[in-house]
Amino acid sequence: MVMDMIKAPNDIKKLDRGQLPELAEEIRAFLIEKISENGGHLASNLGTVELTMALHLVFQLPQDKIVWDVGHQSYTHKILTGRQEGFDHLRKYGGMSGFPKRGESACDCFDTGHSSTSISAGLGYAEAREITGGSYKVVSVIGDGAMTGGMAYEALNNASRLKTNFIIVLNDNNMSISENVGGFSRHLGNLRTADAYQGLKEGVANSLNKIPVVGERIVTRIRRTKSGIKQLVIPGMLFENMGITYLGPVDGHNIGAMVRTFREASKVNGAVIVHVLTKKGKGYLPAERHPARFHGAEPFEIETGLPSKKRICANYTDIFSTVMRKLGDRDEKVVAVTAAMKDGTGLKRFHNMFPERFFDVGIAEGHAVTFAAGLAAAGLKPVVAVYSSFLQRAYDQMLHDVCIQDLPVVFAIDRAGLVGSDGETHQGIFDLSYLSTIPNMSILAPKNKWELSDMLKFAVNFGHPIAIRYPRGKAYDGWKEFREKIVYGKSETIYREQEIALLAVGSMVETARQVYDMLKSMGYFCSLINVRFVKPLDAELLDELLKNHDFFVTMEENVKSGGFGEHVVQYFNENHAGQMPKVENIAVPDVYVEHGNVDILKKELGLDAESVVKRIVAAYKRKVIT
Repeated sequence: MVMDMIKAPNDIKKLDRGQLPELAEEIRAFLIEKISENGGHLASNLGTVELTMALHLVFQLPQDKIVWDVGHQSYTHKILTGRQEGFDHLRKYGGMSGFPKRGESACDCFDTGHSSTSISAGLGYAEAREITGGSYKVVSVIGDGAMTGGMAYEALNNASRLKTNFIIVLNDNNMSISENVGGFSRHLGNLRTADAYQGLKEGVANSLNKIPVVGERIVTRIRRTKSGIKQLVIPGMLFENMGITYLGPVDGHNIGAMVRTFREASKVNGAVIVHVLTKKGKGYLPAERHPARFHGAEPFEIETGLPSKKRICANYTDIFSTVMRKLGDRDEKVVAVTAAMKDGTGLKRFHNMFPERFFDVGIAEGHAVTFAAGLAAAGLKPVVAVYSSFLQRAYDQMLHDVCIQDLPVVFAIDRAGLVGSDGETHQGIFDLSYLSTIPNMSILAPKNKWELSDMLKFAVNFGHPIAIRYPRGKAYDGWKEFREKIVYGKSETIYREQEIALLAVGSMVETARQVYDMLKSMGYFCSLINVRFVKPLDAELLDELLKNHDFFVTMEENVKSGGFGEHVVQYFNENHAGQMPKVENIAVPDVYVEHGNVDILKKELGLDAESVVKRIVAAYKRKVIT
């Protein structure tokens, strides 16, 4: 196999030209096999095989710098830099990351995981090169979907002033995670399909070439100026008008064409965009037909593309999807907003039923929130469906545009808590902390699937900013019998005794039930509280519990700093300093959590039931001795 000849960075340069198509085919087969076993980002990686090979043929790694936007398309890059063996443990605890990691290889020059950052990071490298007298090349690879993010244009605005070489590869596959939307997508579509322009360009070139003696020189001179003959027939192109040279479109599956274009781009003194056309999922028919489904794939059967394990139980996203459709039926003021995550957040059914009330704004979380604020100010009831780690990108808009005006925007926060295989950039372990800092924001967390349904119905009619955070994966279906009406700011008492009070938030209620049973079997008296409202605190209940409980245990799938537990401690300090109880905060420590199976991560972080019980017993004994 040709792949066996790739052991280290730049080994691809040793291959004969005729071996490159075979290598591309082997890489695709390898990726399909490994991702079918372990899961991972398939469609995006299949679409960038030849693109990555061309980059590695032209540039010298790790001296030259390739910055991958998001990084979910970097698998071929990892193969070409000698990391084939790592795919056996891809995205597993202690194994190879699914994203570029500086600590993993010198060829990964920048850690990524979120969208629209690569041009900014690459520009930083280019400017640093000039300050330090370096000579390396800098290439930022960004997808057309990521170009819907405003940060990309902020970076382009600054890159236009650069006087030295900086290459931006625009990987255009007409997709982000879901299908692209908006004006920029249409702009690229016009460039892709400008047959008249292409024909005119060739006609002009042919005519000039027929001029005796000077014709060929004129064509050569024109080709050397800016991006060529296109400037004669398409003045005012978006990138050229910004002062950025535009080359393309180039066939992203033609290695020779890309190699020639990248070499030409390397000669430009300034920022240059190379527009590359690729097909997401190329080479595997199920991924070509369903690129969104194979963006982040679970293990699947190669022959059919169907998941290896059939999902029997509904997950929280399914519950959200069902309730949103019902709310859309009942209330014409309910509208849905998402940032390129129609499928991932469960809004596909709402979109199909109420297309005029569904808005996909592209990868633009900040815009999504302020847009929702405008909808709310005009009298509608917007629900913004977003992953926890992506909502971080809209903190300012939540604070300034929603909460200062006390507008009734509902934030449906999916993937809250530990999400597993995608690692540090995707763990939703900060939302309780950053949301709690915002005045006028209320925060709920459901214990099971029925409570998510009840909370969402409560939230759309609440009339103020409100967030509901729920985890990834199977929806807990226990404790259906405990379904008290949602009352603002009130927790739910499941078991009431004395001594130890377990205060569990959302996904940790299921763990708290196991903890309760284990403590009871050991002879301890416990109360179990489903917190429901992280903000505002149920101060009345805390005061009541303090009468016959002297040990409080808070449990949350969020970082300790700024989380629910710290707010409980603060409340007791400010209101019961003379009767301050012992409080044990069970939370994620002050770390970035790597990728891995959620159950393994919980055990490592001390969030599983057995670890929590050990910690409670040890702390309780210390309290008694004291």
